[in-house]
Amino acid sequence: MDSLREIRSFIQVVEAGSFVGASEVSGLSKQAVSRHVVELERRLGLRLLNRTTRRLSLTTEGRAYFQRMKELIDDFDAFEHELSSGRAEPIGRLRVAAPLTFGILQLAPLWGPFLDRYPRISLEVDLNDRVVDLVEEGYDLAIRIVDLANSQLVSKLLTTTRMIVCASPAYLELNGKPTTPEQLKSHRVISYSYLSTGDEWELTGPDGTTKRVRLHSRLHTNSGDTCLAAALANQGIIYQPDFLVNDDLKKGRLVELLPEFRGREIGIHAIYPSREYLPSKTRFLVDYLSEAYSAPARSAID
Repeated sequence: MDSLREIRSFIQVVEAGSFVGASEVSGLSKQAVSRHVVELERRLGLRLLNRTTRRLSLTTEGRAYFQRMKELIDDFDAFEHELSSGRAEPIGRLRVAAPLTFGILQLAPLWGPFLDRYPRISLEVDLNDRVVDLVEEGYDLAIRIVDLANSQLVSKLLTTTRMIVCASPAYLELNGKPTTPEQLKSHRVISYSYLSTGDEWELTGPDGTTKRVRLHSRLHTNSGDTCLAAALANQGIIYQPDFLVNDDLKKGRLVELLPEFRGREIGIHAIYPSREYLPSKTRFLVDYLSEAYSAPARSAID
């Protein structure tokens, strides 16, 4: 188990920022901690830490090694705890990535009850609309609003959201209301750059035929909130998920257009790395989110 001791010392040095700090955390001497790190680097044939008289810094290889080993050691400790305690109470840190607006509107209210239910779990929630690499970036779980029909990722469908075409009453009063998908081409459009179909909006008519309309946007942004703000400022028509625009539709600040044409239905998925052993903390979170969105009183359009 020398290698495990070396890895733990390396992680403690990185987290403490010094060999002295790691010594205080571990209860080992500074010399012992330093020897463990040196032996680890020798065994790997890699330099993990750059050392100067003033500070320590991770090498590129050291950063990748730290992220992966930290995750594995946390899982190892959590699993040992479950076995030794004789109960299935999950422990450890969970790193979660989620889309910005969905994370604020939909997920934020769920974290408190989850932490109350599992007091030994801590959460690190990163809200960002980009697609993260779970393994490379060390995430346990990601929430994605995407079509996964042809994906090899391990995922669980939580709920769905529908895309809605809408604009403000003031914009429509000045520019008229489109009555067919083709008429959207003559309007000012505010487009979302992360939409999988780009500037091509998909709408399904009452006869089941899907129409794809390619548009030229006046404003192009990677933020759904920016799209919404521009629409509320009477700048054009947007195509956004119901969980984002539903409140403004209910209050009359936006008007749904082409209601007989249904926007794309997109799945909201919990995605996790494909591993032979799924840590219990991740499994409990997936089950919790699935339970939250299967409840009759809750959906992505609340």
